[in-house]
Amino acid sequence: MKNVKTIALNQLINYIANDPLNKLPKIMELAKKLDRKGTYLKLFTVITDALSDETSHWHKFVENLFNNVDSKVIHKLAECFAINTTLVGRPIREKYKAKYSIQVPWAILMDPTSACNLSCTGCWAALYGKQHNLPFEVMDSICKQGKKLGIYWYLFSGGEPLIRKNDIIKLCKKHQDCFFLSFTNGTLVDEKFCEEVLNAGNLTLCFSIEGNEPATDMRRGKGGYKRVIEAMEIMKKYRLFFGYSTCYHRYNTESVASDEFVDDMIARGCFYAWNFTYIPIGKNAQPDLIATPEQRAYMYKRVNEIRTHKPILALDFWNDGELANGCIAGGRSYFHINAAGDVEPCAFVHYSNVNIKEVSLLEALQSPIFKAYQKRHPFNQNLLQPCPMLDNPEKIMEIVNEANAKSTDIEAPESIEELCAKTKPAAEKWAPVAKELWENREKNSST
Repeated sequence: MKNVKTIALNQLINYIANDPLNKLPKIMELAKKLDRKGTYLKLFTVITDALSDETSHWHKFVENLFNNVDSKVIHKLAECFAINTTLVGRPIREKYKAKYSIQVPWAILMDPTSACNLSCTGCWAALYGKQHNLPFEVMDSICKQGKKLGIYWYLFSGGEPLIRKNDIIKLCKKHQDCFFLSFTNGTLVDEKFCEEVLNAGNLTLCFSIEGNEPATDMRRGKGGYKRVIEAMEIMKKYRLFFGYSTCYHRYNTESVASDEFVDDMIARGCFYAWNFTYIPIGKNAQPDLIATPEQRAYMYKRVNEIRTHKPILALDFWNDGELANGCIAGGRSYFHINAAGDVEPCAFVHYSNVNIKEVSLLEALQSPIFKAYQKRHPFNQNLLQPCPMLDNPEKIMEIVNEANAKSTDIEAPESIEELCAKTKPAAEKWAPVAKELWENREKNSST
């Protein structure tokens, strides 16, 4: 069945490739007729209206996609998301959820290595230690097991994942029915690697950048900004699909949210933007980097403006709790496996009960910390306070202590109480601001 759907999708993409903006609305109209129960009627209508309006930012997004991204990559995006993640994977994930009373995500984040060639201010990654690597055989097994559970999307963090770029390419080529995303500082991207990415077709890079040149170099060292821009230029030359990620904090929020910065990223070829806020994880964390409540509220407003007015897919890992119905971690939409193999509910929650080298993925999703996470979700009825660590620190303390989970920071393990002592003041300051935003949102939606 999957092969039949893939063949049909390939034929469909070939059909629309030479005139997407005129043909896609027609395809949507056909889809409406085939959707006899009207399950996706609203979605199809929104897409049709957006693509038919030449002034729409989504019209421009599709135009940019087909004009600037290789058709092989577009095929893989559609195959791995529209077919495998949605049509094929979703029923499988639902089956396992029902059978085992667990959460089964649609994505897995893993660290190929804990090593990094940079030392960014306030970064927690080095606390895992630089000596750990997930063997290729383990990453391959994760993908194999994941597909059996209906998971077809895999992300890489670190460390700097591209230190293992040969194994990443090997994994992408072996699992052509999956799509992969690697966060990267861009320093190891070159022409030869981009040739390999294009040959695989199913890998996108998400470049870490902190805003303009001064803001980026402040955290990533002198020359950090220029190296990222140079890497983006090579990616664009090879007609590859890529985006950027920011870590917004007290000193760069206004830069990463500015029209000037976002427009520049779009012009340089970025198709998506992931925005994260700074979390003071680890012994060497810098709490003064935490964004103020006013800055977080500003990002909430700006990311919504960006995604409704600019041709880019913009996400905010924290403020989008409203759209995701709370925290997406703990196996709900994703979970994290570090370079030592520890299975964690979130990339920012460095506590675990199990190691992937000793248990299966299915067993990991049934571990005490995942069960404790699942039991308490959502962590706040105000979905603008979704995080159990940054917004509701008492919840993450309950989870870690109930599960008797251990710190996975090898170099400098810290107790959950030590961590939450740093996030509690931020949570208390954010709460009244989030309350006002939430109440205003409810008032606006009812009028």
